[in-house]
Amino acid sequence: MVSSLDIDEIDIAILKEVQNDSKTSYRDIAKRLELSVGTVHNRVKKMMDLGVIRSFAAVLDPEKLGFDLTAVILLQVEGMHIVDVEKAISKSRSVIAVYDTTGDYDIVTVAKFRTREELNVFIKETLKMPYVKRSVTSIALNVVKEDNRLNL
Repeated sequence: MVSSLDIDEIDIAILKEVQNDSKTSYRDIAKRLELSVGTVHNRVKKMMDLGVIRSFAAVLDPEKLGFDLTAVILLQVEGMHIVDVEKAISKSRSVIAVYDTTGDYDIVTVAKFRTREELNVFIKETLKMPYVKRSVTSIALNVVKEDNRLNL
């Protein structure tokens, strides 16, 4: 686990730059932040080693790629088996997020589908899983905001 002592203001400034555009070169980041390229490189490497930066990825538009359905699926699961169900659901290529939650439902899953049929199959397969007691599915009519970037 990373503590706030492991990350300083320079690291935060670098993270903001990388998060805004992961294609930005270390040279451009160094220039904007008035640092050396070596400093930026070493700090990015440190943050990758610490797990602060998990990966560098393009942000894709799901709808332009045919993933028109966003579903939020709440699951009630037998308590001892929540982690097992979460691991199994996480393996689905349609699933973009799995949250272990409090309240009436144990798991919240967010998934993207191309068709209603894909969603239908996913729900039916999920309900067949051992230890899944109940599900509630909501389909997003409009995606108003979807952004995994942190407000640093």
